[in-house]
Amino acid sequence: MRVTDSALANASPDSDALSSRLSSYYKLHSAIYDMSRWSFLFGRTDLIRRLAPIVPSPSRILEVGCGTGINLEGLRKIYPKAHLCGIDLSSEMLEKAKGRMKSDTNLNLTKTVYDRSLSAEGQDKFDLVVFSYCLSMINPGWMEVLNFARKDLKDGGHIAVVDFNSSSSNQFRAWMRVNHVEMTGELSNALESNFTPVLNLSKNAYFGLWKYILFVGRKN
Repeated sequence: MRVTDSALANASPDSDALSSRLSSYYKLHSAIYDMSRWSFLFGRTDLIRRLAPIVPSPSRILEVGCGTGINLEGLRKIYPKAHLCGIDLSSEMLEKAKGRMKSDTNLNLTKTVYDRSLSAEGQDKFDLVVFSYCLSMINPGWMEVLNFARKDLKDGGHIAVVDFNSSSSNQFRAWMRVNHVEMTGELSNALESNFTPVLNLSKNAYFGLWKYILFVGRKN
């Protein structure tokens, strides 16, 4: 395993401020993240399980916002030979991932903001890019992040997303905004517009209090 710290380059003042807020948020939450998120970050295991027949043998996988490494652990089980790259802006979350994946020699963890294409920085392109409850927290800027993902995918590569999408409750949306999450319903439309859908599901949580999406799309 290789753990690196990438300097932030070309970050706008808005993205820099957002990164600072999210980094502080996860510094507080990293200790209880895995114990607390099971009750509302639905679909993560389901997404990884559904990936196996869609993307049977990727050689390089990137997870943006890899957090404590719970998805990397799941990806490793179905893709034992793939090279995994995980990036996150929180040192504390990456330390948790490092501990979880300590025996994995085909993994790179990097502390960085996804504010530019990694392939433009000299890295090889990826067969699969994964976002798990990450895009809804990148506000403003998640549309730009999808553009970076397109650039970092090989032709015919896949993007996989599980995330909050919408809620009909104004009070719930306001509460989620306090936790840096925007639930406007625009994410699913943007994914469909930029990638050819292979899997595209919208599911209810807590009897319809909110909807989350499971999406796998192909870059043409």
